Amino acid sequence: MRIRLYFDEDAMQKALIAALRARHIDVLTASEAGMTDKSDEDHLAWAGRDSRVLYSFNIGDDCVLHKTRLSGGKTHGGIILAPQQRYSVGEQLRRLLQIINRVTAEEMRARLEYLANWDR
Repeated sequence: MRIRLYFDEDAMQKALIAALRARHIDVLTASEAGMTDKSDEDHLAWAGRDSRVLYSFNIGDDCVLHKTRLSGGKTHGGIILAPQQRYSVGEQLRRLLQIINRVTAEEMRARLEYLANWDR
């Protein structure tokens, strides 16, 4: 099954979302899901319940959430993290497409990926 993405509030870049959707990637934003002003834990839990991979710029907090959930015996749908304002929309698109084309949704479960590692 192909990765479906969930963009938290920080990562909701209209141009990136439009570019992914133009390539038939299933993307849902926090705004579209009615999840604005929710906690990082809420975003991660919601994405997992909807079988989506969370895309976020919130590296510090989401790394801690990942470790906490796994050590507590909980899972999640997967997390992809990128540093805010480091990559252009085009570079984010290229790297996200690499992940989506090489990793299945099942392989992303309980997995944390850094966009920086996908420069291949």
